Parts: sequence; C-alpha cells; structure tokens
Amino acid sequence: MKTYFGDRTIDGVIVLVDGQPLEPHDEIRNHAGKDFEWSYEGEAPAQLAFALLYDHLGDAGRADTLTDRFMRDVVANFQNEWEMTSADIDRVISGYGAAAA
Repeated sequence: MKTYFGDRTIDGVIVLVDGQPLEPHDEIRNHAGKDFEWSYEGEAPAQLAFALLYDHLGDAGRADTLTDRFMRDVVANFQNEWEMTSADIDRVISGYGAAAA
C-alpha cells in the first residue's frame, strides 16, 4: 500500500509518495505543468489529482476520466498538510460507480 503526503512549506508545496517526490506526469496530461496545489478547484489541483490517480491506478485513461471529480471531492478539500493511502483512494473512487471501472 502506498502513502501519499502533501505539505505547504516556506519553500513551496511538497508532494511525496512513499517518501519520494510524486511525478506530475505532465507529459501525459498537462493541466498545470509540474505545479501541484490543493484546497481549491483549478488547474494545479487537477494536476495533483491526475498525478495521484495515475500513480495509484497505472492507467492514464482511467486517471483522466476520474480527475475532475477526484479533484473536486478530495484534492479541493485537502488542508495545508494531508496524507492519504492507496486504500483511501480506492474507497473514494469505488463510490464513483461505472466511471471508476
């Protein structure tokens, strides 16, 4: 099980997966380049949502399909510091029904 962690620091935002920087995968889907953000709806939160989903699912198509809803339901509601596991992501997207399949 993977653990995802984000924090706002004096030097900017950091997002890690199992202690390593999370790749934005902007070469696959470019919402905001390499920029990540959270706590609101927008391009940088969408990039984070896509990166989390793609890292977790390993499927760019599914990640892209789920990005907007996951960004609104989860990423836009993150606090300054947050943590979630791959099991947490599974719980969220399992509630999306056919769109998650």
